[in-house]
Amino acid sequence: MTAYIIRRLIQTIIVVLLLSFVSYALMGLMPGDPLDIACQANPHCTPENLDQMKKALGLDQPVYVRYFKWLQGFMTGDLGYSRTYRLPITDILIPRLINTLYLSVTSLVLSIIIAIPLGVFTSLRPNTKFDYTLNMFAFAGISIPSFWLALMLIIIFAVKLQIFPASGIETIGLEGEISTFEIVWDRINHLVLPVTTLSLLTVAFWVRYTRAKMLETMRFDYIRTARAKGLPESRVIYMHGLRNALIPVVTVIALGFSSIFSGAVITETVFAYLGAGKLIFDSIFANDYNMAMCSFIITSFMVLMMNLFADLLYAYLDPRISYT
Repeated sequence: MTAYIIRRLIQTIIVVLLLSFVSYALMGLMPGDPLDIACQANPHCTPENLDQMKKALGLDQPVYVRYFKWLQGFMTGDLGYSRTYRLPITDILIPRLINTLYLSVTSLVLSIIIAIPLGVFTSLRPNTKFDYTLNMFAFAGISIPSFWLALMLIIIFAVKLQIFPASGIETIGLEGEISTFEIVWDRINHLVLPVTTLSLLTVAFWVRYTRAKMLETMRFDYIRTARAKGLPESRVIYMHGLRNALIPVVTVIALGFSSIFSGAVITETVFAYLGAGKLIFDSIFANDYNMAMCSFIITSFMVLMMNLFADLLYAYLDPRISYT
């Protein structure tokens, strides 16, 4: 197991390095170079001045040379400065990553808590009114775009009913002598609509997938053998059926974390939620390539680590699986 984990970590590092190089090269090809924009805004700037600035910053060197210099600073913890915020990138990126983790992990946990029990329940009662109704809502949830759902939630719950805030991560000006509970409650209120948007779209797919795998698993011979031995139905369902059905479901959940994280870019932008997704979006449009690169690399590494965690979870669910 230890050797397998080490190999996977090495593979993850290689993939992240390849992704970072490709992203660095593509961002260098994007129009709207910050130095060109700054030079155009200054009437006294000449092409010679622009060439001198690029040479001083090393931007006249080949892309692979500039990439390795950037990577050397990244590996030593020097992420550079943000052109937009005029602050060290770590001062901006770390709080944004924490906010995105709150949003993504909450959505993931809530989706698992809702989707798996509903999928198991419908698989045990196929072709019933409840099954048909849930399938109809699941198909609708799969088909609805995340930005449309986010806008509808804002119109209904923020504008019309005024139950939850429409944007942000906390109430502006919430200062003074307030308790920790009030601060936490305020953050939760701002999380409700974004979490609901991400969770509903994910639950719709996971319910369908869990239902299909449970229906397939409950037809196997070992399920009939367990029932023939006189085991309680609950033990047959949860210890023999659900545990084996969860093996492919774990893969979908692990990939779902990446989809939740990528979907958070749209959701965070619609709700003006100050997370890493919105930070990447704003940085690209503001030509803040250094901020966008660091945010992208760290989020990609987190997604790859989630896939490794899913592979390790296979061995727990199925003792027949071993990694050497």
